[in-house]
Amino acid sequence: MKNLPIGTQSFEKLRSSNFLYIDKTEPIHRMISSGMVYFLSRPRRFGKSLLVSTMEAIFKGQKKLFEGLYIYDKWDWSQQYPVIRIDWTLIDHSMPEKIENNINDYLNEIAQSYQITLKSESAPDHFRKLIKSLYEKTGNKVVVLIDEYDKPITSHLFDSQLDAVRRIVHDFYQVIKGSDEYLRFVFLTGVSKFSGLSVFSALNNLNDITLHERYASICGYTQEELESNFSEHIDETAEHLKMTEKDLLEHIRYWYNGYTWDGQTAIYNPFSTLLFFDAKRFNDYWFATGTPTFLIDIIQRRNRTDVMLEPFVVGDNIFKGYNPPELSEVPLLFQTGYLTIKELELINGIPRYTLGVPNSEVNQAFLTCLLEAYGKYPCYQIDNLRHTMEQQIINYDEVGFTNSLEVMIASVPYELHRTDEAYYHTIMLIWMRLLGFEIHGETPNNRGRSDAVWEQSGVTVIAEIKYHNKKKINTLLKEAMKQIHERRYYNKYLGKIILLGIAFSGKNVGCKMEELIRT
Repeated sequence: MKNLPIGTQSFEKLRSSNFLYIDKTEPIHRMISSGMVYFLSRPRRFGKSLLVSTMEAIFKGQKKLFEGLYIYDKWDWSQQYPVIRIDWTLIDHSMPEKIENNINDYLNEIAQSYQITLKSESAPDHFRKLIKSLYEKTGNKVVVLIDEYDKPITSHLFDSQLDAVRRIVHDFYQVIKGSDEYLRFVFLTGVSKFSGLSVFSALNNLNDITLHERYASICGYTQEELESNFSEHIDETAEHLKMTEKDLLEHIRYWYNGYTWDGQTAIYNPFSTLLFFDAKRFNDYWFATGTPTFLIDIIQRRNRTDVMLEPFVVGDNIFKGYNPPELSEVPLLFQTGYLTIKELELINGIPRYTLGVPNSEVNQAFLTCLLEAYGKYPCYQIDNLRHTMEQQIINYDEVGFTNSLEVMIASVPYELHRTDEAYYHTIMLIWMRLLGFEIHGETPNNRGRSDAVWEQSGVTVIAEIKYHNKKKINTLLKEAMKQIHERRYYNKYLGKIILLGIAFSGKNVGCKMEELIRT
């Protein structure tokens, strides 16, 4: 059984040792055979560095490493190219004044590996001279591979050094266009596509393949790749968890699948998938590697929890480039992997994208962080209360559910209490989404809109939430149930239906439930 390549981003190491490698050389071959300058955006820990490492090995002519892979008999291995591979995660960019010196040192190491000596002051001059010198020394055009091109920018996204860093990076990338005659291939990866950087404004031949359907699976694992390459790990894990293979695959899909960049090709998060097979337990592995505190702050400050609660439609412009100081929460969440494309629809040839949360890992972990931020409820207690409230709803337990609501609301500090219904809507919708129900906030029918509809295990829950600081709880509950019945929110549902009214008045809270069976 092949070893799981956890933390290994070197293609040479994977192929020369007993590590599992998912063959991505078919889309790579298509790319390097048909174009010159490419950009690919993917969230962190999605295999971008391994992709760059694979390209480096191809252009350096390391044929032996590719035996048995798609590209093996389709590439001219006699043709070898000098490669400049820049990984910004290895370069200290903590302060603007350090970037020039550190990138110069980095480029000097590459130059020395080709027995070239560089003498220049600025990083752009160093970069320009290295490209030209490699071309003159080898007689072959140069390949430039830049991994995490935006790392210096994202590291200073919300501090006073952003403008200085942007100027340095802009001037550095400007070299690529001016060196066109010496270049064979250029590939850049990153999380964000920032406008105003010369790599996008100056390179008019750059091909952004982020949303291209032919490259939708170039990072991550498809369902077919998972089942064919991880078959032994699947068998071993199913036995360990005492599950059937079918049930295990469904659980893995629910937790870690669901990313798409074309609205069709579903992709597994590779980092979480590998750690799951290693630990043989479901957990939020990817999310835990980088708690997005600044994202939570932005969502709370702008009151945009709706983007994490239900899918919504956006136009094509949202993906075309972003100006860091004006970055809005939606493209930021998409770039960083907390939202993904759920559906792509062409209307008169113009794309419309439905964005949503990719899978259970992101949904549960992110909403838990939101709930902790909004309600100040201790994160470590959320799982137990979530399970309790889920059972109380399904079991039609009015008293128990009311008690749980009181526990939840009691955690909200006095200074956070507000006199608007929307604030309590937000907390309740986050809670119910965490319970595992699908939420359709403000769900419409021909008579009006209910606050939320939750469906799970053959049970449909239709909820109406009321808040009024001067009305009694019982009065509000009667109003909620009356509205559900008068507008017949339950008309389009069959089976067991629970009508749920929730009322808030200050820190007082209550609920009322009614059960319907519709056939």
